[in-house]
Amino acid sequence: LLVHQMSWRSSFRCSKFRHIFGKPATKEHSYDGVPITRSVHDNHYCSANPCFIAVVTECAGGGSFLVLPIHHTGRVDPQHPRVCGHSGRVLDVKWNPFDDYCIASCSEDCTVKIWDIPICGVQQNLTKARKTLIGHSRRVGLIEWHPTAENLLLSAAYDYKVIIRYPVRVVLMPIHHRYPSEALLLSVSFNSDGSRLAVTSKDRQVRVLDPRTGKILQVSSSNSHKANKVLYIVGLKLLLSTGSSPWNHRQIVLWDPDDLSEPLYEEDLDGSAGVLFPFYDPDTHMLYLAGKGDGNIRYYELSAEKPYISYLTEYRSLLPQKGLGVMPKRGLDVSACEIFRFYRLIAIKDLVEPLSMIVPRKESGIFQEDLYPMTAGNQAAMTAQEWLLGVNKGPVLMSLKPETRVANPYPETPGEKGMVRQLSSLRFQRSPAAVTEIGQEFVEEVKCDLVILSYIAM
Repeated sequence: LLVHQMSWRSSFRCSKFRHIFGKPATKEHSYDGVPITRSVHDNHYCSANPCFIAVVTECAGGGSFLVLPIHHTGRVDPQHPRVCGHSGRVLDVKWNPFDDYCIASCSEDCTVKIWDIPICGVQQNLTKARKTLIGHSRRVGLIEWHPTAENLLLSAAYDYKVIIRYPVRVVLMPIHHRYPSEALLLSVSFNSDGSRLAVTSKDRQVRVLDPRTGKILQVSSSNSHKANKVLYIVGLKLLLSTGSSPWNHRQIVLWDPDDLSEPLYEEDLDGSAGVLFPFYDPDTHMLYLAGKGDGNIRYYELSAEKPYISYLTEYRSLLPQKGLGVMPKRGLDVSACEIFRFYRLIAIKDLVEPLSMIVPRKESGIFQEDLYPMTAGNQAAMTAQEWLLGVNKGPVLMSLKPETRVANPYPETPGEKGMVRQLSSLRFQRSPAAVTEIGQEFVEEVKCDLVILSYIAM
C-alpha cells in the first residue's frame, strides 16, 4: 500500500498540469442577461466555436436559441434576435465541426434543423432553416456530428430510433436503427475516426455499437455502476462513463472498449444528485468533471497504464452551473497558456460565464510546444459517401501556432458558383485568431445575402 501511495504521489509531482487553475471572466467579459432555458433534460444547452456561441433560451411558445458573436460580451439586449424556427422546446444545439457558420438543433417538435448563420451574425429573428430533418415520431433529445466525415449528423429520440443522416442532400437515404425501450439513449460518443459509437441508455448500461449497421458489439455487465454519460478517451484506448453506485454515490468508471465485461477502474466521488458531465482533452490527456447544479469542476490526468487516473485539483465557485459549452482547441488563447475553455450556464443569474483553464508559465507569451501539439482542425478527413462505404480516417490535424494558415475544406469550384464559393471560403483561410480580426472588414465588403447563397448552393 505504501509503495502504491508513493508511486501515485511521484506521478502527481511530475505532472506539468499540477498547477492548472480556472480563471473566470469578469462580468464585462461574460454574457449577461441571457434567459437560459428551464428545460430539465441533462444536456449542455450551449455550443461554441471561434466565431459564435449558441445558448438555448427560454421563450413563450415554441423553442429558440441565441447565437452571439464570440466577442459580443457584456449585457445582452433582451430583444436580441434569436433562432426560433422550432414549434417545441429546443433540447440541444451543436456547431458543425467543419463549418463555423452551420449549426444543428433538435427539439420536442420531433425535428432536427440545420441552420446557416450569416457571417455578420443574426441580425433579425431567424425562422427558416436550411434543412428540416424528419423521421422521428417523438421528441429528439440528442444530436452529434461525425468527428471526421463531412456533414454527417446523428440524432436520437424518445421513439427509440437512432438516425445518421447526410443533411446536405435529402436524396441520400439515412442510416436508421431502432432499439428496444430499455435502450432509450441518454448519451452518445464517437471514437476518434467515427467507426464506433458508445452509448448509455435508460437501463443504465454502456454499449458499443457499429454506427453503420447498428449492431451492438459490447454491453457492460457491471451491477455496481448505473451509467448516465459516456465518453471515448481518444488516444488511450479507454472508455469513460459517469453515473451512480448502488448507494447513490456519483461515480466515474473506466472501461476497455473492446471488453465491457468488467470495469478497469471505479471511483466514488460524492453523494450529490446532479449528473456528472465529462469533458476530455486528447492533446493533454486531461479529464474535467462538471456536475449539473455544482459550482466546482474537477481536473484529472489520464494515462493508458494503471492506475489510469490521477486527481489534480478543482475549480470552485459559489454559482451552480446548469450546463456547459466548450471552445474547440483552435479558438483558445495560446499566448495566455489557455488549454481549455468552458462556457458555464449560470441560470440563477441569467449569465454565461467563460472559464479559462490556465497552465502558469514564466514565459507565457512564447508559444508552448509541449502544451499545444498538433490538434484536430476544421477540415473533414473524408466525405460522407466515403464513410458510408466503410472508409475510416482519423481527424486532420493542424498547428495552433499563431498565424498558422488553416487548411480550407471548401476549395474553389469552377463555373458560375465559383465566386460565391470562393468568397464564403475566405473565412477558413486564416488562423482562428485572425478570423475575428477580419470579420468586420469582410462584412463591409460582402453582403450577408451573398454568403447565405453559398450554403444553399452546396
